[in-house]
Amino acid sequence: QVQLVESGGGLVQAGGSLRLSCAASGTIFSINDMGWYRQAPGKQRELVASITSGGRKNYVDSVKGRFTISRDNAKNTVYLQMNSLKPEDTAVYYCNAIINYYNNWGQGTQVTVSS
Repeated sequence: QVQLVESGGGLVQAGGSLRLSCAASGTIFSINDMGWYRQAPGKQRELVASITSGGRKNYVDSVKGRFTISRDNAKNTVYLQMNSLKPEDTAVYYCNAIINYYNNWGQGTQVTVSS
């Protein structure tokens, strides 16, 4: 059984920074794409950033230049460094990873940005 555990969410003022982490554990043979999604109240879940096993990165336009995704393959962990946070970044952030060719989700971590 595979598990994704997120950490690093919280409350921050606009312009501040947070770093999210997501560690995969369990019986892992392979991890392909990893990424972060977010869902704000009343809105659909959206992809924020993704990174392939080879390190190719993709970002939604609204976070380009402010967020950075990275991964440590030795630790089976993906990170999301969020700088210059805005109130519109407030959402539950979910980690996602293709592990052993199956799609896996974390439990979500709340990020709240106050104005």
